[in-house]
Amino acid sequence: MPPESLRHQFSKAPLPPPPPRKPLPSARSRPCRTAHAECGPRDDVCAMRSFLLTWRLPVPARSPALPCSLCCASRRRPVQQWRGRASSPGLEAGPAVRPRARERPPWRVLFFGTDDFARQTLQALSAARENKGDQLVENLEVVTVPTPSPKGLPVKSFALQSQLPLYEWPDVGSGEFDVGVVASFGRLLNEELILKFPYGILNVHPSYLPRWRGPAPVVHTVLHGDTVTGVTIMQIKPKRFDVGPIIKQEAIPVPPRCTAKELETVLSRLGANMLISVLRNLPENLKNERQQPAEGITYAPKISVAMSCVKWEEQTPEEILRLQRAIGSMIPLQTLWMGSIIKLLDLVEASSPVLADQKLTGQSVLPGTIIYHKQSQTLLVCCKGGWIGVRSVIFKKKLTATDFYNGYLHLWFQQNSQAQLKECRFQTLNLTKKKHGKQSKLLLCNSALTI
Repeated sequence: MPPESLRHQFSKAPLPPPPPRKPLPSARSRPCRTAHAECGPRDDVCAMRSFLLTWRLPVPARSPALPCSLCCASRRRPVQQWRGRASSPGLEAGPAVRPRARERPPWRVLFFGTDDFARQTLQALSAARENKGDQLVENLEVVTVPTPSPKGLPVKSFALQSQLPLYEWPDVGSGEFDVGVVASFGRLLNEELILKFPYGILNVHPSYLPRWRGPAPVVHTVLHGDTVTGVTIMQIKPKRFDVGPIIKQEAIPVPPRCTAKELETVLSRLGANMLISVLRNLPENLKNERQQPAEGITYAPKISVAMSCVKWEEQTPEEILRLQRAIGSMIPLQTLWMGSIIKLLDLVEASSPVLADQKLTGQSVLPGTIIYHKQSQTLLVCCKGGWIGVRSVIFKKKLTATDFYNGYLHLWFQQNSQAQLKECRFQTLNLTKKKHGKQSKLLLCNSALTI
């Protein structure tokens, strides 16, 4: 009996007909079901293999699978690298992931800053980089903002002097960093940028948060007569200023009658030392961070030229003096006299002997009334609840109180009667955006006044 495999060779019975031929679907109409289950449209190679299997024809040995031209290649996305700008539309496709972090110093630091307060922090980081015996910073690069000033910002000047890599916002370079540091930068950093730093971005803020969140905390501390302030090291959060968790915080008393510039110097040194302390044990300090209290939140908005206009009817002598100490070194106080703008440079408290003068106590006077006190060589100006002294002004040029009296006030008094005395007084200056344009759009970031 011949084997079963040979019986059909001598049989006259016809072979069974092949299965009815079905029309092949379009290569782009069915999903691939051979080697690429998740494929989208059908690949030509996959279609040919299905055709051979349908007609029971031998299929050649399959070489190592090549990626499907329509799906697999698209899954091989290039590794995302550090982008050179602060915002890139291509990074918005998926959630950002923090890169791997070092566990101990020295750190690679990218610094963001502008003014003198920030320069003090940058100096401390630079010194930590140069200290080879106890190196805390391995690499230090700097980002600042463009400015029309030919002198440049203090941070830019120091970076150039120290030969540090320098970028202008929104360019943030192409290096890899462990942590970012912000001090008086005045720009919101987006989440995409923050997540590029394994340890996030730290902010050196010159106030005892949550009091005085915003761009001008030092100015508002002096302006409102605070007796206590401080420095806060906090984590940067996207979309809002100064709301992140607190890493380290110290409080100090405000020196009596100090100016915003003097207070800023004290706080800048304190903040720089606090930052170095945080960086020495950065991972542990970040674990011990705490959220800001929900009570006691105040805001320190931008400082504009309009704030420099003295309101004689509304402000007391103490409030005017605090205003002078807060912004006088950046924006001179201003008032209106006989239709012209006068800048007040040197304001002093009116002493008790001067206030005892009969000219000041003998009759009621209107706010803004000016009296020249010869003994003290001071212009005395009436305001809400008292008098304030002015020793120098700018009216066409810088003048002492005596020069202003001799050149203008005395001449006006001689030419006009006492009945017109009400016209010869300081009046509140109202600055409007339409009239003064860009002058009312000055921005203050802690201390750096920029247009």
